[in-house]
Amino acid sequence: MRYSRAQLDRDDARLDDFAPVVGGVSGLIVRDGKVLAVRRGKQPYKDHWSLPGGGVERGERLREAVKREVFEETGLDVGVGPLVGYREEIVADGHYVVFAFHCTVIGGVLHAGDDAAAVEFVEPRELLARRTVPALGDVFRDAGLLD
Repeated sequence: MRYSRAQLDRDDARLDDFAPVVGGVSGLIVRDGKVLAVRRGKQPYKDHWSLPGGGVERGERLREAVKREVFEETGLDVGVGPLVGYREEIVADGHYVVFAFHCTVIGGVLHAGDDAAAVEFVEPRELLARRTVPALGDVFRDAGLLD
């Protein structure tokens, strides 16, 4: 079957509306089997627990965004290592992927900053028993923290 240019343009536009986009980045910091978690202080997902992270600014590399966001939310300066997992959200307005990178603390003082209402180290299973952002368990499984 042959398609007209108008049909292809229309179909491409429809597919672009649902193509996955980078919804953000996060840092996975593990200490003594516990992960550093933040309770979000702002929308989206206010009062839900998540890994520290957030959006990527225009022209910013993913690892730079992780470093900036972790510092803003926790006061910790981190070295950003490899990608260890991701979580996805497919909602009415789109398909979002949030990438998680392994991070090591290299400085700073832990405190809730920016849009974080609280920060603490929590065992992964205990964290998942709380109200969390969608698919956080996927990141923990990808990173080998859960079976």
